[in-house]
Amino acid sequence: MKIVIIDYGAGNIQSIKFAIKRLGYEAVLSDDAQEIENADKVIFPGVGEASSAMKKLRNSGLDKLIPNLKQPVLGICLGMQLMCKTSEEGNTKGLCIFDVDVVRFSENVKVPQIGWNQISSLKSDLFKGIAEKEHIYLVHSFYAPLSAETIAKAEYDLPYSAALQMNNFYGTQFHPEKSSEVGARILENFLGI
Repeated sequence: MKIVIIDYGAGNIQSIKFAIKRLGYEAVLSDDAQEIENADKVIFPGVGEASSAMKKLRNSGLDKLIPNLKQPVLGICLGMQLMCKTSEEGNTKGLCIFDVDVVRFSENVKVPQIGWNQISSLKSDLFKGIAEKEHIYLVHSFYAPLSAETIAKAEYDLPYSAALQMNNFYGTQFHPEKSSEVGARILENFLGI
């Protein structure tokens, strides 16, 4: 199986690569369109700020490539947010894969949300073998509100989308590569899709 992690200069790439290796697979880091298109599975990571990350994607042409991929694609954290229509962070237009506008948490809570939280209302093969209320690891100031594409919820000030799915596109607000055995199982489920 050919697994490509999209390399566009956004954060947590090595930790994802190591998490995949712990599952017994090798992943390639690449920003090459042909290599990404020819992958069996694509992981779209992200740590950082939305507008500068989108600028990198536009400069490399990846903003046109990613929404047209036909194989399973997993966006992680900022990667998931960039797959949405817009983000309040930097007033950013996203890739419009998910019909969701990303917004900032209110002043009622400490921002960013950092640490462990529970996921519930699990609705996808991505969560096969995962129990309700399992703990996952998050670091974020912005979130995707609940929508028809929500496949898992978390709560911080209000319920929000911990994961999204539209056709072959999946997104997790949390970091499966940092979420212990639960995260490893979710990554393994993705590789099995």
